Amino acid sequence: MLETWRYRGQTISREQIAFPREFIAAHPASSRWKLSRQLCEAPGWKQANGAQRDVVCRGLPLMLERAGQVELPPVRRRIRGQCRTARPRPEAVLIDTTPLAMPLGALGPIEIQPVRRTADEPLFHSLLEQYHYLGYEQPVGEHLKYVVWAQGRPIACLAWSSAPRHLASRDRFIGWSGEARGATFVRSPTTRAF
Repeated sequence: MLETWRYRGQTISREQIAFPREFIAAHPASSRWKLSRQLCEAPGWKQANGAQRDVVCRGLPLMLERAGQVELPPVRRRIRGQCRTARPRPEAVLIDTTPLAMPLGALGPIEIQPVRRTADEPLFHSLLEQYHYLGYEQPVGEHLKYVVWAQGRPIACLAWSSAPRHLASRDRFIGWSGEARGATFVRSPTTRAF
């Protein structure tokens, strides 16, 4: 039987697993969601910004269950859209899509409008779903969404999202070790990084 496990880059010993195992056994009536919240609160597992470490608290019991170390309560409800293939796709928005065959200078004024969390965000989603070869996928992390307008109609969609913190191929290419990456992301409590 394994004496240690690896979870989120950390080695976890049998002794460290005793707390979650005992905690789960002591709360048999709790749902999986409630257990993960309680597991965060009991030892005070928090991020640097004070928020609970939800992902750790949800993933650790699942890993322990898969390893046969704990028995979690049955899933009580499935969350719609949690599975990528089951996610609802953006609905089509009917707009004029006839090509604009003219020089750029003839378009007149061009307006670049931010649309995140506005009434035009569904239009952005719909246009990417219909016209981008990959379709629309929700960006991960902090992101920006813009629609470019000319002659009263959208002519382009622009999106930016934050770079991933861990990307093995990029890190190897630039020679960025785990220690260097960690030093780059150290923040003081008074700063906020995106």
